Amino acid sequence: MKRSIAYREAGGSVRAPASKSSTQRAVACALLAGGGEGSDGAPRESVLRSPSRSADCLAALGVAEGLGATVEDRGDSIAMRGIGGRRKSGAEGAILSLSCGESGLCLRMFSPIAALFEGSVELAAEGSLRKRPVGTIAGPLRELGASCDTASGLPPVLVRGPLRGGRARVDGRESSQLLTGLLVALPLAEKDSELDVEGLASRGYVDLTLGTMRAFGVRAERDPSYRRFSIPGRQSYRPADFTVEGDWSGAAFLLVAGAIAAKGGPVVVEGLDQRSHQPDRAILDALRDAGAEVETQGGGASGRASASRRVLAAFTFDATDSPDLFPPLACLALACEGESRIKGVWRLRGKESDRAAAIAEELGRLGARISVEGEELVVHGGAALRGGIVDARGDHRIAMAAAIASLLADGPVSIEGAECVAKSWPSFYEDLAKIAR
Repeated sequence: MKRSIAYREAGGSVRAPASKSSTQRAVACALLAGGGEGSDGAPRESVLRSPSRSADCLAALGVAEGLGATVEDRGDSIAMRGIGGRRKSGAEGAILSLSCGESGLCLRMFSPIAALFEGSVELAAEGSLRKRPVGTIAGPLRELGASCDTASGLPPVLVRGPLRGGRARVDGRESSQLLTGLLVALPLAEKDSELDVEGLASRGYVDLTLGTMRAFGVRAERDPSYRRFSIPGRQSYRPADFTVEGDWSGAAFLLVAGAIAAKGGPVVVEGLDQRSHQPDRAILDALRDAGAEVETQGGGASGRASASRRVLAAFTFDATDSPDLFPPLACLALACEGESRIKGVWRLRGKESDRAAAIAEELGRLGARISVEGEELVVHGGAALRGGIVDARGDHRIAMAAAIASLLADGPVSIEGAECVAKSWPSFYEDLAKIAR
């Protein structure tokens, strides 16, 4: 699908999309929650309120159903009845094959969870995820008692349990997603577990995992350095009434739109938790560093943030722990006078595209001057962009960046493959139209 966008100003209020990171973690915990009946005789269930229905989250729900959960979509919420202690994956000798779509979190998180099962489970990938490395999954699962095989380090991932617990080393340099899966799964192992983690990236997402686990009645502990995690075994997940957070990754694009638009009032994004562990909440710091006017109000699910333009100056920002901010930060930098540098490019090489190169090349089609120097994305701002055609490359965040960059262009920006935003934010274009014109 090709979509043409020609916005010149931004202002108004819009609600943040639901966090797919929060939704998928809640789906995993609800899958493992015990069932039974409540005091009224009705089946006990988890209720996920305001969940994301992005393609990634639908994939997670599909995997949960395949592993035995009952899922009911109730419009503004999703009800799930989990499997508790029942962990059989099918007939003896059969392989249960489940698709994770294009979701890296789904694949890495559900690999340890599937290893709780006594039978064999194959977690398959689609699209660009089939080319993303997953070889680091196998070692920790084997150390913890399960078997795990990949296709020469690529999906699909074939696991067979049971995951017994114990001690394992985890490489956290490229992603925290496998650690998330281990933390969710190991409370149900027969033994207590210790995880020694090397070079953990995106620590905030690990705290998001631990918080979600607590909401479902289980616990794990970490040391202050995030290098050692202790997980008592033989715990039980409980059904929970869980409200999904607003997504700071998505909100970042809208807040940047408010900062770079030449005309219009502030852009206000509702439904953001100011105390969230999501690393992409750091977009507020980057906006302030660039000189944008930023305000926050409220806490919890009723929070809001707004951004509007002042004179913007070049900035330097370390996005190592928040790599999803690279695309909106590049758009912000294009509106700043001078040379901005965004650190942490190495975190982008295992994404849906080679995201650093994609940002430079695709926004370059609009006249942007962006290059990669070592581990930094260097953006030369201050010049007007031109209209043109951008290939999203199957990457939802490249499509979103092109749409936001249109606010700086002197003509329409056409996005080829625009439909890929469904991976994380199906209503992105409609929500953007609420504040841009």
